[in-house]
Amino acid sequence: MSVSAFKNPEADVWTRDNRSLDAALERTTHLGIGAHQDDLEFMAYEGIAACYERDDHWFAGVTVTDGRGSSRAGPYASYTDEQMRDERREEQREAARIGRYTAQMQLDYSSSELKGDRRGDVVEDLCQILARMKPHTVYLHQPADKHDSHIATLACSVEALRRIAPEHLPDRVVGCEGWRGLDWLDDAEKIPMVCDAYPELVEQFYGVFKSQIVGGKRYDLAIEGRRIANATMFDSHGSDTVGTIIWGIDLKPLIADPSLSMTAFIDAKIQALSADVAGRIDKFV
Repeated sequence: MSVSAFKNPEADVWTRDNRSLDAALERTTHLGIGAHQDDLEFMAYEGIAACYERDDHWFAGVTVTDGRGSSRAGPYASYTDEQMRDERREEQREAARIGRYTAQMQLDYSSSELKGDRRGDVVEDLCQILARMKPHTVYLHQPADKHDSHIATLACSVEALRRIAPEHLPDRVVGCEGWRGLDWLDDAEKIPMVCDAYPELVEQFYGVFKSQIVGGKRYDLAIEGRRIANATMFDSHGSDTVGTIIWGIDLKPLIADPSLSMTAFIDAKIQALSADVAGRIDKFV
């Protein structure tokens, strides 16, 4: 498999040690699929850290959109869409180098294409990737996210994973917090992904994405604050046992059962929250 296998001729592929893409994908154990540059480092850190100093575990990343529509301010305020795309592409490649990924693929779709008439192409690209690997853990966006591009990427990812499922069904498929947290999820449903390992790596990731953080969005403070809050606010009675947590939700049922709609899947979780809130109030009112 090469760049030419993707639907976009300007899709970007980076591999560790200049391996062929096929060789890089074959050894992948943890896969992250995100909409934007920096999504993987913020949502799939558990998998990146699990592979960081191992030669038997390898993280591969897929970034679907091109970064042209990114917010920009400060030193990036005058950047054209093309300049922004080039800057964000290089930032993502640098994150892959720092995080010691086996591969990083950037599919180069605009947000409008992803959400519109090229969704089928995104699915085909993801199928091409998934057909060449057997990851045991896959990190995706989560269905209650409020960013349209995240939901569109999730929908494409679920469709591709369902197509490949007869050949390979990952052990874990985790929906990760992004533009909406998962602290509201029933405690029994939460997947805790501890982010305490390699704090120096966390700091390096925050430093890589300057075009967003210096350019107007303090994701470094927001993500770290959420991770700390998750760890502290999880248990109202016990002492903290870890410093930082990302919450995940188990999406494997969506992959294993193609008849299960994403709407029905997440609505059941939301209704459980509603029942919990009502029951707690009813005890005292």
